[in-house]
Amino acid sequence: MAVRLPRPRRFDVYAASAGLLGGLLLWGIGLGMRRADDPVVLFDGRWPLLAPLAVMAGCELLRRAAPRTGLLIGTAALVADTLTQGSLVTVIMYTDLMYAAVLYGPPASARRIPWITGLLTVAGTVVPFALWRVPEALLVGVAVGIVSFAPASTGLIVRNHREAADAALLRAEQTALLAETDRVQAVTAERARMARELHDMVANHLSAIAIHSTAALSLDDADTTRQALGVIRENSVAGLAEMRRLIGILRDDGGDAEPAAAPTLDGLGALVDGARANGLDVVLDADPGENLPAPVELAAYRIVQESLTNALKHASQGTVRVRLDRHEGSLRIRVTSPCGERDAPRAPGSGAGLVGMRERAALLHGTFEAGATAGPGPAGDRIWAVRATLPLTEGDLA
Repeated sequence: MAVRLPRPRRFDVYAASAGLLGGLLLWGIGLGMRRADDPVVLFDGRWPLLAPLAVMAGCELLRRAAPRTGLLIGTAALVADTLTQGSLVTVIMYTDLMYAAVLYGPPASARRIPWITGLLTVAGTVVPFALWRVPEALLVGVAVGIVSFAPASTGLIVRNHREAADAALLRAEQTALLAETDRVQAVTAERARMARELHDMVANHLSAIAIHSTAALSLDDADTTRQALGVIRENSVAGLAEMRRLIGILRDDGGDAEPAAAPTLDGLGALVDGARANGLDVVLDADPGENLPAPVELAAYRIVQESLTNALKHASQGTVRVRLDRHEGSLRIRVTSPCGERDAPRAPGSGAGLVGMRERAALLHGTFEAGATAGPGPAGDRIWAVRATLPLTEGDLA
C-alpha cells in the first residue's frame, strides 16, 4: 500500500515556491556563500547547489503538516549544502523549518529542540576554539546559533504566547458558561420562590371562596347563603390585597419604595382567627421563643398557613391543632387535622402546597414530613400530620 503524504497548507506552498524561486535567482547570478577553494567544499561548481535547494523547498511543504519530518530531511539537506558552495536561501528556509518544528510540532519536540540546539551552539563555540585556538573559530558557534538556536527559541516563545492566549480564552469561555449557569439557576430559584409566595399568599383565600361558594350553591337557605357570601367577600378582598402586595414587590425597582414587611410568628393569632372565621376549629399552642432568625419566622408562618389551608380544603370534622416550640436549637412545627370522610365540600388541590413547604424547610437545611397516621381516638381514626424542624443556628442557615 502506498504511503499517503500529508496535504500541505496553502501558505506552505507559497513559502516553498518563494524559496525555490529565490534560490534559483541567486543560482542564476552565480551568488554563493563560499569559494570553490574553501576546505569544506567537496562539490564545487554551480550544479551541486540545486539538489539541497530543491530538497529544502520540498521540506517547506511539510512545515506544518509534518514539521518533525521536514526538519529531519531539511537537516540532511543543510549538511549537503554545507559541502557545496552553499546557497543563502537554503539556509533561510532551514531556519524557517526549525521555527515551524517548534511552533507546530508536538509539545515534547517543542521542549526538546531548543535545548538540543542550545547545546549544539555551545559545542560549536567551544570545540572549534579548543581545536584551532583562533578567535575566528568562535564564528562557528555564532553561525550554529543563528541557524538553529535563534529560530527554535523564537518558535518556543511564540508557542508559549499562543498557548497562554488559548488558555485565557478557554478560561473566559468557562467563566461565561459558569455565569450563564448561575444566571439560569438564580432565575429558576427566583421563579420557585415567587411560586411559593403566590401560592401561600392567595391559596388560603381562594380555597375558602371555593368551599363557601359551593356550600352557598348546594344549600337552599337564605341565612347560610348570606353568611357564605360574607365569608366569600372577606376572603376575596383579603386575597386581592395580598395579590396587590405581591405585585408591588415584583414591580419594585429598588427605588424609594419601601419593601413590604414579611410575615412573622406574631401574626399567627390573626392567621388562626381567619381560619376559624372560615369554619375551622383551630387550637393554637405556640411558644417559639424570641429572637428567631427572619428566614425561620417566614418559613414557619408559611408552613402553618399552608397547613391550615390544606385542613380547610381536605380535613374532616374535628379539631385542627397547631403547635410550635423550641427543641435543641431548632424550631419544631406540628399541625394535625382529622383525616377521613368529609361532609362539607372539598376544594381541588394540586400538591403544590406540600412541595412549597418541603422546599422552605430544605432551604433552611431543616426537615419536613407530611402524611396520615393513626389518631389517639377509637380504632380507625386517622389524622393528617405536618411536621417540620427548622434549625435556628447561623451555621445551619448558611
